[in-house]
Amino acid sequence: MSKQIKVALIGNPNTGKTSVFNALTGLNQKVGNYPGITVEKKEGICKLPRGIKAHILDLPGTYSLNATSLDENVVIELLLNKNDKDFPDVAVIVADVENLKRNLLLYTQIKDLEIPTILVVNMADRMERHGISLDIELLEAQLKTKIALVSSRKGTNIEHLKDLILNYKNLSTEPCVNASVIDQEYFDGLKKAFPNQSIYKLWLVITQDVNFVKLDRNLVKDTSSFSTKSRSDLKRMQQKETIVRYQFINNVLKETFKKDINAAKDLRSVLDRILMHKVYGFATFFFILLLIFQAIYSWSEVPTNLIENTFSFLAEWIKETLPSGAFTNLIAEGIIPGIGGIVIFIPQIAFLFLFISILEETGYMSRVVFLMDKIMRRFGLSGKSVVPLISGTACAIPAIMATRNIENWKERLITILVTPFTTCSARLPVYLIIISMVIPQGTILGLSYQALALMSLYILGFIMAVASAYILNKILRTKTRSFFVVEMPNYKIPLFKNIAITVFEKTKSFVLGAGKIILSLSIILWFLATNGPTDKFTNAEKIITEKYKDQNISKEELNKHTGAYQLENSYIGICGKTIEPIIRPLGYDWKIGIAIVSSFAAREVFVGTLATIYSVESDDENTIKNRMKSELMPDGTKVFNLASGISLLLFYAFAMQCMSTLAIVKKETNSWKWPSIQLISMTGFAYVVAFIAFQILK
Repeated sequence: MSKQIKVALIGNPNTGKTSVFNALTGLNQKVGNYPGITVEKKEGICKLPRGIKAHILDLPGTYSLNATSLDENVVIELLLNKNDKDFPDVAVIVADVENLKRNLLLYTQIKDLEIPTILVVNMADRMERHGISLDIELLEAQLKTKIALVSSRKGTNIEHLKDLILNYKNLSTEPCVNASVIDQEYFDGLKKAFPNQSIYKLWLVITQDVNFVKLDRNLVKDTSSFSTKSRSDLKRMQQKETIVRYQFINNVLKETFKKDINAAKDLRSVLDRILMHKVYGFATFFFILLLIFQAIYSWSEVPTNLIENTFSFLAEWIKETLPSGAFTNLIAEGIIPGIGGIVIFIPQIAFLFLFISILEETGYMSRVVFLMDKIMRRFGLSGKSVVPLISGTACAIPAIMATRNIENWKERLITILVTPFTTCSARLPVYLIIISMVIPQGTILGLSYQALALMSLYILGFIMAVASAYILNKILRTKTRSFFVVEMPNYKIPLFKNIAITVFEKTKSFVLGAGKIILSLSIILWFLATNGPTDKFTNAEKIITEKYKDQNISKEELNKHTGAYQLENSYIGICGKTIEPIIRPLGYDWKIGIAIVSSFAAREVFVGTLATIYSVESDDENTIKNRMKSELMPDGTKVFNLASGISLLLFYAFAMQCMSTLAIVKKETNSWKWPSIQLISMTGFAYVVAFIAFQILK
């Protein structure tokens, strides 16, 4: 047995399938997307006895083979296509011991495809507490398979499961249920037309409208019995099939499954009455969010500052150590800041996914989704959109990554497109310095004008996100209607291994995926800012020295003037001059134009860019603020006044000024189409709003 055993891990949502996957593969796994679609694909390697390896494919959660979503289609198309490179040698069905009846529906369907199938009954550690007992031997006989009774939390019987996978060829492929009894004439006709095919596979090909399976059809004289079935007839037959399967499952469980109702006592009903209450539920959720985002800001501050200082020190060290020249500048001013721009997001991403994983592991997230769905659905969003929208106040990147648990593609796409409207922490440096310059000091009802201005920007961003979602919901028409179904899993203590692997994999996915794009664009921006097409850039030092030769200024001051002149005549400076006629109606000059272009790398770059442009010795906020306050337009008016300040605040509130967000949108949608639309529409809207604000206030 030299080749790897291909294993498909299948199960209902919330059965602990991910825990079993992690127990089998550990960190020997990778996460990606299926080719051409955005459904997440998890696969890993499991080491089996006798040196054999198994390739484990963790398929999306599904309740049955009657597909209603993109995720479920992935499962069906793989199981029906023997030519697929991932077609399994053996299917491992994960069932929750407390919901065995419902989970066995999927098991009986897959068993009928005549694929070697193993049943994993998970969460065995909960059996005694809930008064459950199982007759495993009789259950194996009735279901015609082998069963592994495991506890992924405690790691029990995982080795037994590995042995079953290794010996999959000994498993029976005989179906459990005879599905043809729902319409014997119809299935007899199928058998005559396709004598060499599995009857149940044929049935799924017809009912699921899957057309890629090549079938050798024998012509028969009378095909009317199976070729003229309407979609409603097929739907009724599917319902009959489900009834037949549950009749079989009920009979099996009567003999093999026992539950002492008196022993099954927990706090679930008490907690649900509080956490899903129409008043207390929202209050509890709001309080938990306050704790989470306070923790994210507080906990990530230390590692973020450490990363920032480390990369700043590294860049300075490179400049001082290596010979001066273009190569050293590329490393110190392009590559290192580019890598730093990727790594600096890691603490926020890691902490956000840490908390989301804990909420999901405990079973609380399903309650939140149910609570919020009714409100969010009015605007074309799902209840699951709440978490990404609120997460966006920390950073849009992990927030967009958090949309992966939204099954409906339209709702997920709308959430991805509108999430950047929520005010992220990168906007704060821009907001704070401009508000301090253009909003007067004073209070109303004990609140300062400046604090109210900042709060208004946060509220405005959320309102715009919801309003945009409403508009997109009207534009993005779909034929299928979305139905919201969410299972309320039992509350449980989070499993540390699952949380750790989730945080590691999602953080790694960001760094390796979006990171390559961010680094590339950072190098491009560095090149544009450190090179120029004319003699003015090349001879900047000579020109500035000549200009200030009669003035008694220090060498350090002369270098700053030279740097500012070079920047003005660099490619990015010329870009600023070029776009000045476009941005002048918004109240901006070419220097603000350069800052806007530069801050495409990250919004917070805006302040640092202005520090360089204005030739300020330090990037201390007060120094920058004083210099910005004194900056004048050619006509003698102040550059930063109430009109231009409000215009700039609104521009940054609505514009897509973040290449890393575009990079992650591209990664999550598998296309440049949506980030391009996002960039053009958001920036266009920001321009119009900023223009109106300036023209009214000036």
